[in-house]
Amino acid sequence: MLSQEHRAIISATVPVLQQGGETLTRHFYQKLFSEYPQVLPFFNQAHQHSGTQQRALANSILMYASNIDRLEALGPLVKGIVNKHAALQIMPEHYPMVGAALLGAIREVLGEAVATDAVIEAWAAAYGQLAEILTGAEQEIYTKNAQAVGGWQGERSFQVISKTIESDEITSFVMAPADEAEVMDFLPGQYITILLTIDGEQARRQYSLSDISNGKTYRISVKREPGGKVSNYLHDHISVGSQVSLFPPTGAFTLNSSEKPLVLISGGVGITPTLAMLSKALQTQRPVHFIHAARHAGVHAFGAHIDALAAAHPQLQRYYVYEQGTEGADATGFLSREHLEQWIPASRDVDAYFLGPLPFMKAVKFHLRDIGVPESQSHYEFFGPAEALQ
Repeated sequence: MLSQEHRAIISATVPVLQQGGETLTRHFYQKLFSEYPQVLPFFNQAHQHSGTQQRALANSILMYASNIDRLEALGPLVKGIVNKHAALQIMPEHYPMVGAALLGAIREVLGEAVATDAVIEAWAAAYGQLAEILTGAEQEIYTKNAQAVGGWQGERSFQVISKTIESDEITSFVMAPADEAEVMDFLPGQYITILLTIDGEQARRQYSLSDISNGKTYRISVKREPGGKVSNYLHDHISVGSQVSLFPPTGAFTLNSSEKPLVLISGGVGITPTLAMLSKALQTQRPVHFIHAARHAGVHAFGAHIDALAAAHPQLQRYYVYEQGTEGADATGFLSREHLEQWIPASRDVDAYFLGPLPFMKAVKFHLRDIGVPESQSHYEFFGPAEALQ
């Protein structure tokens, strides 16, 4: 039970977290992986090496501590964490491991003079409260997925039935269930988790579903990342006929039902979830403005597909901007405020969805705000650990 005294202690630790939160979380991960190596498959080690995972966790801990008296303010953060955990199939038995590593790290990094018994007790109560919130919400997702038509919980075997090169970097994989039964529907914007064993080690990765739900197959479109363990394995070793395991679709970044004009903005492989959103929107008469940025034509995936849709659907307007080269592009350079001013409806009363590399997303967020798109109608998601678009 989180008492008022506990809340006061947690709130008092906020300045300490602001100063050294990333150091704390880095030590936490080292402790967690050394003492509980069974959790390693749940984490992308590339994010560990780059520091993005540590920064994301530090930000989440800081947000939790800062809002300990008004947890309703954490709604979007909690929703995103719950969906990530459900995608990875995090179970209640994993929480005590994380809790023990977190409390141990707090004591070891802050020292006993700061991390007194009272502070550790308060954080234990706070972590227990958070774990209860998360496990309850995650169980709701697991139950819903298991009870859905074509749904399941845990691993399910799929077979790759097609592999298509979409650009110099992106390849699509269409997968059908090995049992030939139905698969559950998903919402445009959601993602799937693929489970692979590479060099004797298990790896779990999430990829956006890049085609509309059809009850029979799932499609992911994967960018080959330099040094990417899973993406390179998929490109080089997974072919038609290969067997893979999938966890059910999940994700909080989904297309809302609306009659407002829809603006879809993507950079690079960020195009993948917008494809399902676009297909869904084109089933209505909703105006759609599709804007995509790529380094050059060679890495621009799905251009011919989008062009064909634009030719068949008058309500779709599409614009491309390339950093290099002009052939096939509407503009050259980086996607700018001026481009968005020209390419989205003048009223600005639109629903905008955007994804891409972090610098791209930061720029788009501020450009949309500056040209008058309401922030409540501006939606985005991160491919990796969530970071603030400051």
